[in-house]
Amino acid sequence: MICRERPDIGIVEDVMSREEVFARLNEVFRDVFDDEEITVTDATTADDIEEWDSLEHINLLAAVEQEFGMKFNMGQVVSMKNVGEMADIIISKIG
Repeated sequence: MICRERPDIGIVEDVMSREEVFARLNEVFRDVFDDEEITVTDATTADDIEEWDSLEHINLLAAVEQEFGMKFNMGQVVSMKNVGEMADIIISKIG
């Protein structure tokens, strides 16, 4: 976690780093696809993971939402082109 001071309201917030988001995403991907060898990067797409089909995409999104305690909206879901964009959305929602 990275701490960030908010002088406008006088508190310090904990902000999850990109590295922490990717560490947690790797665990989610490994669990959903039952493959301990998976390591996702910014550029990872469904084309890079053989089992990543439309049904597994739904399972993956649900698992990511649960892991990070947030929800994607439909616009975010359809706009995601790779795992890097997913991480950006997660950071914007929780950070």
